[in-house]
Amino acid sequence: MIKMENLTKQFDGQLAVDRLSLEIAEGEVFAFLGPNGAGKTTTVRMLTSLITPTSGSAVVLNYKVGEDDQEIRRNVGILTETPGMYDRLSAYRNLYIYARLYEVLDPDKQVAKYLRWLGLWERRNDPVGTFSKGMRQKLAIARALIHEPKVLFLDEPTSGLDPESAKLVRDFVNELKGQGRTIFMCTHNLDEADRLCDRIAVFDTQLRVVDTPNGLRRQLYGRQVVIHLVQVREQEAALIRSMEFIEKVEVVKNKLVVTLSDPEIYNPQIIRRLVEAGAEIQFVGEVKHSLEDIYLQLVK
Repeated sequence: MIKMENLTKQFDGQLAVDRLSLEIAEGEVFAFLGPNGAGKTTTVRMLTSLITPTSGSAVVLNYKVGEDDQEIRRNVGILTETPGMYDRLSAYRNLYIYARLYEVLDPDKQVAKYLRWLGLWERRNDPVGTFSKGMRQKLAIARALIHEPKVLFLDEPTSGLDPESAKLVRDFVNELKGQGRTIFMCTHNLDEADRLCDRIAVFDTQLRVVDTPNGLRRQLYGRQVVIHLVQVREQEAALIRSMEFIEKVEVVKNKLVVTLSDPEIYNPQIIRRLVEAGAEIQFVGEVKHSLEDIYLQLVK
């Protein structure tokens, strides 16, 4: 669906994107995470044929960037980080113009559909210049979807939205995914990326790592189980360390933090050995590292 090979962009000799090679499958929700200035937006602009790569190649929907630019722009949707609107025109007129540009068969029906869905129907005749930032963002999302694209590029899609509207957008991303659409997202909202995305790339001019959210956790931390005891004795920590499948054991106050490959298989053995040794176990749980922990670790 989207394929990049050594995709590179320079501005006045300064590398913004350095030899990016990546494939995104049909129906996948994919996120780019990285600091400001990492090249995320530049990548999106190249993939949507808004700017030309310095070198390398990219294919979107079987269209080649740099050769089939008109077809790419016709068949993808894009929400930019700072979307521009015609402030003097109404919300309805703004969407209608873009529906006509995209040659939507029934523009009135399509415009009404998205204005109602995003809660803007009552303000459809008001000038966009009177809208709040969140309302403008919702209108920009509607504009990106007005022609029902198979590939959607979202640059900070919930920026400026209140919690209810942000949830509405997240729910719709999941709905689009269920329809088999491909979504490429740039976001600073790590919790959002964790919940929505099939895979995540940490990117800072160059690609650092690509994996599922849980795969990134396993890469950096392995899987960890925390065992809360009434009291931790050194003999209990030594007992766990002696088990051949244990990778690491840490004692933190009255807890044993155990790193191992497969807790579902090995937890019963660990618990049984501790009970036989006289340990008083209060409860057992798996340590869940946040995507923020992972991201900060990778961009150091």
